Amino acid sequence: MLLKNLFVDFPYSIPTTLTDAEITGIAIDSRAVKPGYLFVAMQGGSVDGHNYIPKAIENGAVAIIGDRDLSGLNVPYVRLENPRQALTFLAAAFYNWPARKLTVIGVTGTDGKTTTSNILYKILIAAGIRAGMISTVNAVIGDEVLDTGFHVTTPDAHDVQRYLAKMVDSGLTHVVLETTSHGWSQHRVDACEFDIGVVTNITHEHFDEHGSYENYRAAKARLFSSLERTKEKLAGNPRLGVINRDDRSFEFLNEFIKTKKLNYGLGHSADVRAENVQYSASGIEFTAVAKDFRVEVKSDLVGAYNVSNCLAALTAAVYGLGVDPETAARGIAALDGIPGRMEQIKLGQNFIAIVDFAHTPNALKVALEAGRKMTQGRVISIFGSAGLRDKEKRRMMAETSIELADLSILTAEDPRTESLDGILEEMAEGARSKGGREGETFWRIADRGEAIKFALRLAREGDIVLSCGKGHEQSMCFGKTEYLWDDRTAMRSALAEFLGVEGPQMPYLPSQDKSEKDWLAG
Repeated sequence: MLLKNLFVDFPYSIPTTLTDAEITGIAIDSRAVKPGYLFVAMQGGSVDGHNYIPKAIENGAVAIIGDRDLSGLNVPYVRLENPRQALTFLAAAFYNWPARKLTVIGVTGTDGKTTTSNILYKILIAAGIRAGMISTVNAVIGDEVLDTGFHVTTPDAHDVQRYLAKMVDSGLTHVVLETTSHGWSQHRVDACEFDIGVVTNITHEHFDEHGSYENYRAAKARLFSSLERTKEKLAGNPRLGVINRDDRSFEFLNEFIKTKKLNYGLGHSADVRAENVQYSASGIEFTAVAKDFRVEVKSDLVGAYNVSNCLAALTAAVYGLGVDPETAARGIAALDGIPGRMEQIKLGQNFIAIVDFAHTPNALKVALEAGRKMTQGRVISIFGSAGLRDKEKRRMMAETSIELADLSILTAEDPRTESLDGILEEMAEGARSKGGREGETFWRIADRGEAIKFALRLAREGDIVLSCGKGHEQSMCFGKTEYLWDDRTAMRSALAEFLGVEGPQMPYLPSQDKSEKDWLAG
């Protein structure tokens, strides 16, 4: 595609001088540039892409976009006010606006996004709809499953458009797209032409980036304002907002949304609600009730929060896409589980061992509440709080665990370049503030593998051990290095050692044999 043609439907100020340079791809990392590529230089948190323009040209870039006054380049340079905001529309144009050929269902929220996206995807498949999915875990395009990375938020704008284009080329008609606050604040999904928006909840998270709950909520709310801007599609425009009646964001979103809207919840005031809810260690059962249907729902997922996630997906599918409620219930039942979401690890032990992604105060709260309903024994939690992220969350996580778990082990979760000992002390302060007694009801064990082993030694028959915060993730960051780490492998390794059976090796972390000073220094 010619460079000038990328700006044909551009929604912002269009440069007056655009060339006929032929573009064969788009990159924001100079190392990913190939001959014929457009390189979009952006200012990041710690890296300025403009510094890598020479490298991009060396690798074959035929045009550059940036926001600086630059001259003397031997390829065309286009200065834009906000290259990051422009990228999503340039990428959409490059791939011939794929979202305009799909019905796009966006799912956002603090917790439960990935689970709700997967439930919706299963419902669409059960309904015979040719659907794909883009989540923070992977992209599913027909039989192809593409990993979206290690520590990820919504994929970058040009990757999202590439995935959507592959879906169109594969003959898909619908896509479930999980979106994060980072994705919205960084304009990664602005050109995705959403038809349905779903929110799970909006609780405490990412205040380090957004500054306040109100700003964080506003970033999430962009999903619903985008429904108004979606262009007319041949398949129609549902333009439906689906919101959580039980969440603190409800009143704001109920006023904010200008399109059609419905709410779901566990109470009688919800448009779509759950009745006769039953919980067990093997799943949930309930009756989904609305003004025009009642349907029995069964799921292998556990916990009250997954009742809400099922209701969110069911509401979007039935009222946004016209899926029969019975078919939607079959789709929910077809989901075996989500990797790293309340995932049970069984090696023959006489207690329950679970790995979960809960890395926010609310997520930890609902995970521990679910654990309490799964057993008559004690609840033992293992969790950390990330470095270079929202510091207030550290205290809140520890307070939550002291209040809801019987025993708490504070450990590492991506300390990055912060002092792990310092993070653990902040968490310990939160634990003590709620009556936690170090050495009796909570412990600090810096190495996550040792923390898991210690928790297993504490466990008695009938207890439940929850390792929270990492879930499906495949790495952990110490200093500036990502070390291969999978909590599920670590749990299996610790269980195998505990039971004296064959099992995988415990993944390596520098906290096993290095002082903090050593790994902080790299």
